[in-house]
Amino acid sequence: MRRTFLTASFVVASGAALFAIGAVAPTAVGLADTPSDTRGYIVVLADSADSEQVATEHARAQGATVGYVYSNALHGYAAQMSATAAARIASDPRVRWVQPDREVHATAQTTPTGVNRVDAELSPTAKIDGVDERVNADVAIIDTGIDLDHPDLNVYTPGAKNCSTGRSADDGNGHGTHVAGTVGALDNQIGVVGVAPGARLWPVRVLNNAGSGSWSSVVCGIDYVTANVAKIKVANMSLGGTGTDDGNCGNTNQDVLHRAICNSVAAGVTYVVAAGNESDDAKNHVPAAYDEVITVSALADFNGQPGGGAAPTCRADEDDTFANFSNFGADVDIIAPGVCILSTWKRAGYNTISGTSMATPHVTGGAALYVSTHAGVSPAQVKSALQAAGTTDWTPTQDPDGVHEKLLNVATF
Repeated sequence: MRRTFLTASFVVASGAALFAIGAVAPTAVGLADTPSDTRGYIVVLADSADSEQVATEHARAQGATVGYVYSNALHGYAAQMSATAAARIASDPRVRWVQPDREVHATAQTTPTGVNRVDAELSPTAKIDGVDERVNADVAIIDTGIDLDHPDLNVYTPGAKNCSTGRSADDGNGHGTHVAGTVGALDNQIGVVGVAPGARLWPVRVLNNAGSGSWSSVVCGIDYVTANVAKIKVANMSLGGTGTDDGNCGNTNQDVLHRAICNSVAAGVTYVVAAGNESDDAKNHVPAAYDEVITVSALADFNGQPGGGAAPTCRADEDDTFANFSNFGADVDIIAPGVCILSTWKRAGYNTISGTSMATPHVTGGAALYVSTHAGVSPAQVKSALQAAGTTDWTPTQDPDGVHEKLLNVATF
């Protein structure tokens, strides 16, 4: 039977880096310092002034050590000098003002709503406190690759594998990097933080820059993960296509994907997969339909808190209910936040998107926390632990199958 392979779709809502520098209002130069007390100053010149010439003159006359010279965004220069020298320079008619240089930092780390909703900040293993202490777990991201040098991710580049087009496992789409960030973005005071901060992320690229691929490329990724089962214990698959579960690991309906996953699970890898975004029964989509994996549906949550009532943000949906795009049915094992999820993106960026693709890595992060403190645990035991720890603290009225699935909660992991 021919199958059409598709990625789990997602909706792009916004994309922006979280790095910024704060503006500092001009400050009068203090005259109380002695000439020997040097510090950094920025000298702003009149637009008609020659920045290079004036900076050179001031350096010679006042003993300033020039660092930067500005001639485009403004006219001026930055230099180390004493307060007395700065005061003298400020009296030059070519100078508009002089202000002390200031330190700037990346904006504070954001805890995404999904990470907050699954109580990752309460996990004694995650230890989300702004200090970069990394979760000891290896996770394969079977996707579009990962931004290999993203500053907010612990990418295990020696483990990178490309089963798709091109030579690199670097992410040219963004989807895989977004998934990776929800799993394990660093707790490093910048950008965002993941459910299992600092987990080692293995980029296993099976989809191209358009976010599509084939069964053969996915099986290549599964084969690679299985070959590295001594290290990799958890794999995220936020992708899928049409198909069904024969209940016999693909031996009856000749499903190579199912057979590969069954063998990999038997070897010890826990697979967490997306239910799909077709508002359909997950039994019609694979790998979501397979019994051997952990299938994840999506919760709409806009504020990281239970109770509902929060206003929608990036897309129309009802807070604290089953996401209106999510697949459903008996094959769904657990639910996690999947609407308007902020995470890492390609080219060192950040982005907010939605989909069961975004719900899945929350559960993958939970699995990473669990395996990091439970050596030798089986995939079936990981699934049972995740389900047992889950809560029913969400409203199932929008769920087409009426089943109140457990909502991921990692507070005790």
